[in-house]
Amino acid sequence: MRVLALLDGTLADPEIPLVRVDDLGLLRGDGVFETILVVNRTPRELDPHLDRLARSAALLDLPEPNRAAFERAVQLVLDNWAGGPEIALKLVFTRGNEGGDGTPTGFAMGTDISPKVFSQRGEGLSAVTLERGIDAGLAERAPWLLLGAKSLSYAVNMAALREAERRGAEEVVFRTTEGGVLEGPTSTLIAARGRVLTTPPATLGILPGTTQAALFRAAKREGWTIEVAPIAVDDLYAVDGVFLASSIRKITRVHTLDGKPLTDSSALHAELADLYESEY
Repeated sequence: MRVLALLDGTLADPEIPLVRVDDLGLLRGDGVFETILVVNRTPRELDPHLDRLARSAALLDLPEPNRAAFERAVQLVLDNWAGGPEIALKLVFTRGNEGGDGTPTGFAMGTDISPKVFSQRGEGLSAVTLERGIDAGLAERAPWLLLGAKSLSYAVNMAALREAERRGAEEVVFRTTEGGVLEGPTSTLIAARGRVLTTPPATLGILPGTTQAALFRAAKREGWTIEVAPIAVDDLYAVDGVFLASSIRKITRVHTLDGKPLTDSSALHAELADLYESEY
């Protein structure tokens, strides 16, 4: 099932073409997006997602997204959803038509979540590490590369996932040229050691994670130590658990990395999953 809502407060048929062929989001990936998990008609972390949409738009020098219009479109999708209890809700905002009057294109669309996602939530997944072609200081030196913006230009991320599949894995952990952990193509990495949870800093040029932030809030409330600090790829083999956090997949454990089994984190995963759910 799909429900499509426009920023003018109207519904559109998702089976009928909507975006023009000269839309710059299509032609050049010149736009930004967010994907939000909705459970029982309640969007999770809606405000942080809208904040991040605005931040990404600013990095691309796009007009500021109309927050009220996006909130209205979100509600319109929820009011007209007749599917299951969980929805993947995507917000899209582009620069609009090439040679147009500068009016952006924007919409919200709710879709079903694939069975693969539910399977990975429970069973975990295998991943490979792939170099992202950046070093730890590149984001600061070259802001025009838009590292840390959630743009529509996801061709590299999708190519990385296809490479993982060719190597017999399901996911990717990007690394810096120096061997530091960055993020997954659609997720934030969290390493657990004892009662300490660590995630790499956004200053490396990665996307600040909304799901990771929710887990960290809950963990801190329960007495865990949380930290944002660099992580070396080699250290992932010595920790108690490696997890990928994303809106739709929630907290997913990595059980195999580059073909090597990691520490069995099944029990720890269950604890962290419960912590995350306690936020809602």
